[in-house]
Amino acid sequence: MAISESDTWTFFEGAWHAGNVPIMGVRTHAAWLASMVFDGARAFEGVTPDADLHLARVNRSASAFGLAPKVEAAQWHALLAEGLARFGADAELYIRPMYWAESGYGGGVRFDPESTNWCLSVYRSPMPAPTGVRATLSPFRRPSRDTAPVDAKAGCLYPNGARALSEAAARGFGNCLMLDAEGHVAEFANANAFLVRDGVVFTPIPNGTFLAGITRARVLSLLRQDGIEVVEASLTYEDFLRADEVFTVGNFAKVAPVTGLDEIELQPGPVYRRARTLYWDFAHAKAA
Repeated sequence: MAISESDTWTFFEGAWHAGNVPIMGVRTHAAWLASMVFDGARAFEGVTPDADLHLARVNRSASAFGLAPKVEAAQWHALLAEGLARFGADAELYIRPMYWAESGYGGGVRFDPESTNWCLSVYRSPMPAPTGVRATLSPFRRPSRDTAPVDAKAGCLYPNGARALSEAAARGFGNCLMLDAEGHVAEFANANAFLVRDGVVFTPIPNGTFLAGITRARVLSLLRQDGIEVVEASLTYEDFLRADEVFTVGNFAKVAPVTGLDEIELQPGPVYRRARTLYWDFAHAKAA
């Protein structure tokens, strides 16, 4: 896909660059051995909800992964302001800070934390319309803490989600739920999972197999403040099949409905609509 020069701005090695600027070479450790972490925030309708938490988390991810978090919070925030100023006030943007290893010890698998490099990329990315998606159960599972760096938002975790989405798409579905090693639902392939049963909201309890997202935590808090009961629990796929409503929560699309699971039809329900309204109200109130 061609990327317009004006659609992307990246701060890298002391300057802002337009377009899809090269940041890695053929011998960059991250390019072939996946030693990279990132985070993603959103700008839309003139607001950047929880951007501060996303910028803080990329540093935590770096530390958890073993990279060196070289950018202080104040510098991230200053650079973000510069990047946003290169677009219109209402631009729909994705905000991506990144850290990666440039080299390894002796050219091998183990990376050198002192070689950590970084960038901040801000680019146009339209907010998806909340039209809903049909989902299924993936045959692929989320890794556990002892098999992958699940305590970091690491790029190496995403190919497994990509193959889950590809397998689901081949069967005619737009998304899929993924289980953990013990057979409990962890999350959707690209977002956290919520269901509603008899007016009560349920979501998988964090168990070290998936990233309990910033937007997830925000929606949980907003629903509880609104008087809606929210339960974090171990959930099965059958729990989702018996749900009155199912929706996804994540940074990219925020709060979006699921309109079917396998052969079961679902409708965007009142709790989903309330969750989406609460999030949008929060995003704009924080900016006021």
